[in-house]
Amino acid sequence: MINFSHTTVLLHESINALAIMPDGIYIDCTVGGGGHSLEIAKVLNFQQQSKGKILCLDKDKQALEAARERLKDYPVVFINDDFVNLKQQAAAHGISGVNGILMDLGVSSHQLDTAERGFSFHEDAPLDMRMSDEGLSAYDVVNNYSAEDLMRIIFLYGEEKFARGIVAGIIKAREEEPIKTTAELAEIIKNNVPLKIRREKNPCRKTFQAIRIEVNNELEGLKTVLPDAFELLNTGGRLAVITFHSLEDRIVKTFFKELAQGCTCPPDFPVCVCNNAPKGKLVNRKPITASQAELAANVRSRSAKLRVIEKLV
Repeated sequence: MINFSHTTVLLHESINALAIMPDGIYIDCTVGGGGHSLEIAKVLNFQQQSKGKILCLDKDKQALEAARERLKDYPVVFINDDFVNLKQQAAAHGISGVNGILMDLGVSSHQLDTAERGFSFHEDAPLDMRMSDEGLSAYDVVNNYSAEDLMRIIFLYGEEKFARGIVAGIIKAREEEPIKTTAELAEIIKNNVPLKIRREKNPCRKTFQAIRIEVNNELEGLKTVLPDAFELLNTGGRLAVITFHSLEDRIVKTFFKELAQGCTCPPDFPVCVCNNAPKGKLVNRKPITASQAELAANVRSRSAKLRVIEKLV
C-alpha cells in the first residue's frame, strides 16, 4: 500500500453542513485519502435493506488506493475519474438523485509532499504536477507554451503581478535548454522578481499554483461540474465545496449566489415580471473557515473556505 498522508481540512464542519441521513446517497467528488468519506460512511446505515450509498471519485490513482484501504470495512464504490464526469458516473451506477455532494478542491498534502510528483517548489523533482499522471504536464506548459499564454495563466491563475518578468526569464532560459525540474523553475522565478519580494517570502507559490491549475484544468473543470452536481441533488440535498484560493472561491460564490437569487427585475419595477424563484438557499451566508485549533494543527487550512447550498426545487 502507498503511504498516503493527508490531513483532512474542515472535516467536521463539512460533515455537519451536509446533514448526513443514514439512508442517504452521497458522492465525494475528490476523495483524497478518504477522510471525509470515512465520516460519511460511519453515519450511513449499510444494512441490507438500506438505501445508504456513497460514491468516491478521484482522478489520482494513489489517492484512490489509499481511500480504498481506509474504507475497506464499508461497501463504498470507488471510481478513478475526473469529477467533470460526475453526471455520467452517477448514471452508470444507477443514481439519478443524491442527498449530498462534497468537493474538496486543490492539491492534497500527499501530492505536495511527494517530491517526485513535481507539485512543490520546496523539493527538486521533474516538472510534472499532473493529478491523474496522464496528459499535459508542467514540463509541457513551461517549455511549449507561448509567452502570451504563459503571461495569461501566471497573471490570471496565479494573480502574479510580476508575471511579465517571470515569463521573460522562462523564455530566455528555455531558449538555451529545456527547463526540466522544479528547482530550475523556482530559481528562474526568484531571479525575476524584485529582491524585496524574495526577502519577504518565497515568490514561487503563485507561479506554481498557476501552472498546476492549467495542467489539471482546475477552474474550467469546476465551472463544468457545479451545474451538474446541483442538478443531481434531490430536493433538500446539499452541495458542499471547500476551496483554497480566491479564483475557485469566486466561481463557487457566484454560482451559489445565482441559484439563491429570486427576482431579477430592475429595482425600479413596481411588480415582479420575471417570475424567477430561488433554486437553492445558502446554508451559511459567509464561508466557513478553519477554527483556531485547526489552524494551529494544520497551517494549510488557513486558506480553506467552505460554502454550502441546499436545493429547494
